[in-house]
Amino acid sequence: MVDNMKKGQSTKKEVVVVLDSIRSVFNVGSMFRTSDAVGVSKLYLCGTTPSPLDRFNRSRPDLAKVALGAEKNVPWEYVDNTIKIIKKLKKAGYFVVAIEQAKESVDYRKISKKFPLAVVMGNEVDGVDKKVLKLVDEVAEIPMRGDKESLNVGVAYGIAIYNIL
Repeated sequence: MVDNMKKGQSTKKEVVVVLDSIRSVFNVGSMFRTSDAVGVSKLYLCGTTPSPLDRFNRSRPDLAKVALGAEKNVPWEYVDNTIKIIKKLKKAGYFVVAIEQAKESVDYRKISKKFPLAVVMGNEVDGVDKKVLKLVDEVAEIPMRGDKESLNVGVAYGIAIYNIL
């Protein structure tokens, strides 16, 4: 999709998602399922993010069990370098939003919903890489009211993507 998009060209509510080194195959499966539910156009699996296929190009039963077939419905691509795909998406005219707790973040309900849009989700422990955060157009976070500082990445993704779409 990126290759066919010209700078400034807009597709109605076109949303792609970049998963930046998500560790858990179960989180990734859940994110495929949520992506299918809301109509995400494509998932970019970056760094150490597990894909629906193992190293022998066989279906991963652990991911498939959680995704319930969504891994076959949602287009995806493995990209080794998150920074590379963010730059490519920006060049293609995507507005890029990272869901992350940061000093400069805004409430996720107040993000600029400019389309086409790319949403970046980060690693369960370290979050979105700092170098990636420097490239995005906006950083948004989900306010926490309890004692815990953050949500599971799959849960945070569901909340954020439903707000966007």
